[in-house]
Amino acid sequence: MLHVTLRQLEYVVAVGRAGSLSTAADELNVSQPALSVAITRVESRIGEAIFVRRKGVAVTPTAFGRLFLAEAEALLVDAALLERPGGLSQARQTRVTLGILDELAPRWLAPILGELHRTCPETDIGTRTGSFEMLTEAMRSGRIDLALTYDLGLDASFERVQLAAASPWIWVMPDDPLAGRDDVALSDIADRPLILSDQTLSIQHMLGLFRRIGVNPAVRHRASSIGLLISLAANGEGTGLSYTDPAGDVSDDGRPVARAKVSDGFAVEPVVLAHETRQPLPLTAIRDAIVRYARFGERNHSGVRSRSRPAAGKG
Repeated sequence: MLHVTLRQLEYVVAVGRAGSLSTAADELNVSQPALSVAITRVESRIGEAIFVRRKGVAVTPTAFGRLFLAEAEALLVDAALLERPGGLSQARQTRVTLGILDELAPRWLAPILGELHRTCPETDIGTRTGSFEMLTEAMRSGRIDLALTYDLGLDASFERVQLAAASPWIWVMPDDPLAGRDDVALSDIADRPLILSDQTLSIQHMLGLFRRIGVNPAVRHRASSIGLLISLAANGEGTGLSYTDPAGDVSDDGRPVARAKVSDGFAVEPVVLAHETRQPLPLTAIRDAIVRYARFGERNHSGVRSRSRPAAGKG
């Protein structure tokens, strides 16, 4: 039994787009109290806040709210197609939703979209970014057709094609003794305070790598983004450790930063294009275009980077 109606979702999505109750009310030709009641009922039902609402301040989505609004909007699109004869089945044939791990998105998403728009112009490409757990569940439920992610704990119900092999990188201040080295071992930083991504699975994986060499390092900071991780490292708050390696040698706050590749072979993690085998396989042309770009086009793309040493082997 459904407890959240499509009308309530329509109201919530409209507020998210408009950024205010008054603007959304004008667009929908309903009262502001009606919108407020709908938001309250949906939030109460799902047990999470979708918006931060303060008097005199624009309505802004919470971190959970951003994900919820994206899924709700996709659901409303499909619901509208149900009203058209053959609309939903036809749309499924010409629309593919690609999921991509948050930390992979800055490097991979835009170039892949460019390749898909060039090679598959007739297909509508939707995108979703999120955590490993979110992508896995979305593939299982059919809300995402394909996902670009790390092969972390995917079970046998997922088909995957390896696109690249990612090694971790450390981030330190330029005067750090490790800054001048081409690569380092995890044992070189085992006694240092670390800065890791705040995603649970990412932290567990990183700490698991250290357990393989018999150490249990201290985590000083859990960063919500690679930009924050690099900034903290550039300011001497610890040694950053991440599989993500964006271009540039300056943090977001303007401080110089150095990096080195982790040389331990067991730390290499496959970057894969995954698909849940129990869900219908989307257009193979889309999958093939992504694989082709990853294996050939990405090689050329990754060579143009504003950094002092060439990029290699990361995801």
